[in-house]
Amino acid sequence: MKVEDVNRCQIQEWYPKFKSISLKTILHELPESFIQYLDKDSVPFLLPVSMSSEDALPNRVHKPEDEEDFEVSEGSDDESEPAPQPPCFPELEMKISKSIESLGGAVFPKLNWSSPKDSAWISSTGTLKCSSFSDIALLLRSSDSIVHDLSHAYDSCTDKTLSRPQQLYLALRKWYPSFRSEMEFRCFVRGERLVRISQREVTAYYPALVESKDNIEELILYFFLKNIDGRFKSENYTFDIYVTTDGRVKLLDFNPWGAFTLPLLFTWEELERLSIEKDDDFEFRIVESKCAVRPGLKTAVPYDYLDTSAGSGWDQFLRNANEELQRQTRSPEEKQ
Repeated sequence: MKVEDVNRCQIQEWYPKFKSISLKTILHELPESFIQYLDKDSVPFLLPVSMSSEDALPNRVHKPEDEEDFEVSEGSDDESEPAPQPPCFPELEMKISKSIESLGGAVFPKLNWSSPKDSAWISSTGTLKCSSFSDIALLLRSSDSIVHDLSHAYDSCTDKTLSRPQQLYLALRKWYPSFRSEMEFRCFVRGERLVRISQREVTAYYPALVESKDNIEELILYFFLKNIDGRFKSENYTFDIYVTTDGRVKLLDFNPWGAFTLPLLFTWEELERLSIEKDDDFEFRIVESKCAVRPGLKTAVPYDYLDTSAGSGWDQFLRNANEELQRQTRSPEEKQ
């Protein structure tokens, strides 16, 4: 694999050419100060101070110093070492806030190649949906996936000279509430031919998908021949697409062949054995039964991140949720 093949898959490289068939996206070049902030080894985990006072995490109802048993002993670390101050990126926040508003008030973020899917658990919705700069900062700063873009993008390249691209971008992509993960597919192109397609959501079985498999295959093949074939300049690569309920196909992403790209329902060993000479060598795989489900990597919530002590924001949230549940389950007689 060459550096140029990896670089072609950066969203800022391919999106201008394919924007008419992709999701609406706004790109922001990131300042070095924010890139250093995302580097987990460089600074403590602190969310940036928001100009709009929006907080991606629930605040404590009471400050620790307000608690009766809170005290700082002489010579303690709390007294001798001042707490690190959270960073602030007012110019970047202002640009991002305007972009979020222009994209309908909600977006999902990604860098040049990677999105912070592994940190979705920490958001208030459990998804990549972001409505503020603070939401985006929380997902990016909590993610291990984006470390690839920061430090390991060219690890599989035979002509590697850099560990990261010269510019890093934040792509803000319009959030669609109706998005159905079972209608995402990864397409594998070898020798400039579409040779394999895989369902992307392989951790569940969708009977309706089995029934519409042939129709989806036709839609994807037509989409490739009309919009991708000959226009993306690498010989070997993958691309991700989404099929809408009305039969339209949307381009989501390009990925390098091999390396850090997941083969999903295939293996890279079998993909590498494919002959680029056989025109009829094509296969479309989906999860066709419950037995074929492949459990994915489930991201657990670190225990230390869950502050459920009395007075915490999570404590108040759980109390409110419990009260609402009790209200909804009361019988009509009890409500009167």
